Amino acid sequence: MTSSLPALIVIDVQCAFDEWEAGGKRRNNPDAVARIADLLQAFRARGAPVFHIRHEGTKPNSSFLPSRSGYAVKDEARERPGETVIVKRVNSAFIGTDLEARLRASGIGTLVICGATTNHCVETTTRMAGNLGFDARLVRDATWTFERIGPDGDTHSAEAIHAMTLSNLNGEFARIVTTGDVIASFAAK
Repeated sequence: MTSSLPALIVIDVQCAFDEWEAGGKRRNNPDAVARIADLLQAFRARGAPVFHIRHEGTKPNSSFLPSRSGYAVKDEARERPGETVIVKRVNSAFIGTDLEARLRASGIGTLVICGATTNHCVETTTRMAGNLGFDARLVRDATWTFERIGPDGDTHSAEAIHAMTLSNLNGEFARIVTTGDVIASFAAK
């Protein structure tokens, strides 16, 4: 049995990223969480499955330790009763979790992926989704990242990292879409 509805995979929309930004880390795509809220509303209205992925840090200084304020999910992306929450401890939502088994048991073949950060947990989960044979759609305006300093000491902007990550994934691991594309596809059915 295959579900005709895609599943929404919401990755790591946690308060730790607000703390990073407040600490001076610069991010791109400031409207990403609002777009995630739009996706959640559309999926819930259609009765489509939603999977919330939450990162749990394992290092003593991690912003994502359950005992720290950064572990909490942002209000806009908080799960509702009946929606699945999967806790991961590495950058892929498929490693050390039952995400794949749950998707396969439900006959879900299409995944709409959003969340944080574009070039870490979102990218790793998207690559694995593609490699596992899922029809992955990464929502470009519903994910974000932060600027980084490379091993050469050069600063790479969040916008450039985001764009390069999307370019790397496009066509091979996923189809890159917008929130509007996803919502329009629901309206067309």
